[in-house]
Amino acid sequence: MSNIACSDTEQHAKNVAAAKTAMLSEREFLFLAELFKALGDYTRVRILFALSVGELCVCALAEVLDMSQSAISHQLRLLRAAKLVRYRKEGKNVFYSLDDDHVRNLVSQGLDHIKEEA
Repeated sequence: MSNIACSDTEQHAKNVAAAKTAMLSEREFLFLAELFKALGDYTRVRILFALSVGELCVCALAEVLDMSQSAISHQLRLLRAAKLVRYRKEGKNVFYSLDDDHVRNLVSQGLDHIKEEA
């Protein structure tokens, strides 16, 4: 706890109460931390960006990112576990896409944020 006193104790109390009321459950914080952990990898972010352009198979992702198919598959497993990507099968082919618009928005807003800083 901080020993620094706010000059406006009434506003301080309101701010603390509002923040405490808004706090998430431990479970929600853990899930949110796992989401950011999944997003915190260079290769996975590149995969997500490529998939934000459109659906791709593993071999196409490997070509776009200049990586092996096994390395791409490993990262896709982690992204599927984090519910950031989904797949569909068409015959022997497996196509990957972003799981939903929330993921697309995460990528887009992340880009907006870093471009704003530049």
